[in-house]
Amino acid sequence: MAASSASSSLFSPLFLCLLLTMATAMAFPGHKAHATRSAHSNHGPASHNYRDALSKSILFFEGQRSGKLPSSQRMKWRGDSGLSDGSAMNVDLVGGYYDAGDNVKFGFPMAFTTTMLSWSVIEFGGLMKAELENAKEAIRWGTDYLLKATSHPDTIYVQVGDPNKDHACWERPEDMDTPRNVLKIDAENPGTEVAAETAAALAAASVVFRTCDPAYSKRLLDSAIRVFQFADKHRGSYSNGLRNFVCPFYCSYSGYQDELLWAAAWLHRATKNPSFLSYITVNGQTLGADESDNTFSWDNKHVGARVLLSKAFLVQNVGPLHEYKGHADNFMCSLIPGTPSSQTQYTPGGLLFKMSDSNMQYVTSTSFLLLTYAKYLTFSKQVVTCGGVTVTPQKLRAVAKRQVDYLLGDNPMGMSYMVGYGSKFPERIHHRGSSLPSVSSHPAKISCSSGFSALYSGGPNPNMLVGAVIGGPDAQDRFNDQRNDYEHSEPATYINAPLVGALAYLAHSYGQI
Repeated sequence: MAASSASSSLFSPLFLCLLLTMATAMAFPGHKAHATRSAHSNHGPASHNYRDALSKSILFFEGQRSGKLPSSQRMKWRGDSGLSDGSAMNVDLVGGYYDAGDNVKFGFPMAFTTTMLSWSVIEFGGLMKAELENAKEAIRWGTDYLLKATSHPDTIYVQVGDPNKDHACWERPEDMDTPRNVLKIDAENPGTEVAAETAAALAAASVVFRTCDPAYSKRLLDSAIRVFQFADKHRGSYSNGLRNFVCPFYCSYSGYQDELLWAAAWLHRATKNPSFLSYITVNGQTLGADESDNTFSWDNKHVGARVLLSKAFLVQNVGPLHEYKGHADNFMCSLIPGTPSSQTQYTPGGLLFKMSDSNMQYVTSTSFLLLTYAKYLTFSKQVVTCGGVTVTPQKLRAVAKRQVDYLLGDNPMGMSYMVGYGSKFPERIHHRGSSLPSVSSHPAKISCSSGFSALYSGGPNPNMLVGAVIGGPDAQDRFNDQRNDYEHSEPATYINAPLVGALAYLAHSYGQI
């Protein structure tokens, strides 16, 4: 059942998902033993209302929806948009998410967002309680679109909209009249990165829905296998064939090897098929399993793949993947100050800092990996060894908590970087729909160019994009809250997606949920 028509009935598939996931968590307590144990090991009161932040981090995705909005839509200032998307190629591409503050649907980051939302639910969904249904609805909104985008054999529709012309306007998605060009990859014009990431997203989501909606799960998994085969057979970077449309916005700088390893890891997780284990063991090194890149993002998935594959060894005793424990350890050691291989930069206020443009995406993705790996280590009674320094799962959790707490307000600016959370948060985010009057308050169309007065105005956004996490402060912990500063003030779906899992863990560990 499509997310746009999800029933509010107690017997809807999403509600059944909620019940079954929680029942599974209770039936197999060892699977979340680390979370239960940690709930009794925290000292002092919680630094933040992690449950409130969790709820808002998921609500944000409703503000990014494209297509026909359902009656259950909670972000009421948004309206229907992009209802003819795909018509340029006679295909239905209505739905999905706008990636950030513009009105383009980029398939590459949308797929990564869906993968990370799914991983958040797979690892921590049993702790989410009432928010689990909302998280799964957010996933389904993405996967319904990805199924449409992959419905034609050996073809994937990877983008809707012309980013250059879209960025030349400042208008609400409900008003947009810029070209809705459709970009695709196929056997003649491959795009392995986006194809493999799409396969990963479909495979991960199939795990989420396996118990409570097996027919939908099977459809996702069948598509994932087919899309992965296409990605692996027709290799080539989508940044080459589609350079004028995807660069510099979502150019793939890391190549496509990381996505192939990542997708294979997810298909192994979803199918337990020996063929995917064989693919990983044969091709892992070629695909960069042991490279020293320590950044996890929509572009580079190597670190995520290492952590995911380490679970197969640590939790499921898959011997051929033993080396991934060492690969994951190396990443963790790079994050911990004081270890021989520490190489991560932190701001004076303690925020992990990778780069000035949308740095908070690295904070949330890294925090998720820290908590997830700590879960695997706790289950297997293992630690990380960094030279002569032993790093425990508790230490990994402490590093992750420090990052999340900084994001939520424990920082030199004394402000939250999540819109609507806390007493002080960004009010002038770089987001078209949020910064312009809503359709309900201003029914008349706001044209392409007239909206720019809102971009440069000093007043707060009229519509609060609750839960949006923005790019964040600079390397010196400074933040000016200026709408035209997209590097620091723009939200993105892939910033929020891994944060969902991290907040679920923290809310549970402090007894808030």
